[in-house]
Amino acid sequence: MDEDQLRQIIRKIIEEEMDPNRIRIGVSNHHIHLTDEDFHTLFPDQKELTVFKPLYQHEEFASNQFADIVGPNGTIKHVRILGPNRAHSQVEIARSEAFTLGIDVPIRLSGNLDNTPTVKIVTKDGEVEIQGVIIAKRHIHMSLDDAARFGVKLGDSVSVEIESEERKTIFEDVICRPRKDFLLEMHIDTDEANAANVNANTIGKIIKK
Repeated sequence: MDEDQLRQIIRKIIEEEMDPNRIRIGVSNHHIHLTDEDFHTLFPDQKELTVFKPLYQHEEFASNQFADIVGPNGTIKHVRILGPNRAHSQVEIARSEAFTLGIDVPIRLSGNLDNTPTVKIVTKDGEVEIQGVIIAKRHIHMSLDDAARFGVKLGDSVSVEIESEERKTIFEDVICRPRKDFLLEMHIDTDEANAANVNANTIGKIIKK
């Protein structure tokens, strides 16, 4: 590598760090959230979820526990459970997986579970039936400082351009979800990520409010 190439790399890093609108893109694979009660029904011999690896957001983690999601027409096997446990059990899948299960799944923000489909969550030791299947609406986690910097509040929508030379994509109606302990990260599902050629190194940029 010659000096000119090195200078170009350093300049690119500086420019990226100076741009306050750049956002990490997180691809959200299908997963399950459980209440304490449902967890103990499915895993009666286990005290709690155990950590496989931490996720980007504080205190959230991918667990070592898996379960099957069973719908009227099909099953999605070996779906990872995310922790910690929540006040309501919830399943998040992509649209293509809703076809596999044979259910009509609404696009919702996490926690908005009214009138959502019912599925069974099954392990070798138990099963529960839950009403709480959604396709997660694309959204951005951000701190309160991030929200002030962007000039947005909870529930506002923005557009985000995916930085890609191969497949330029603009995601519209991305919901802002500021909270004191959130780190800046946009979440999309696997169908959206595949369509836009998004990978673990992809960055987005807010282009309008």
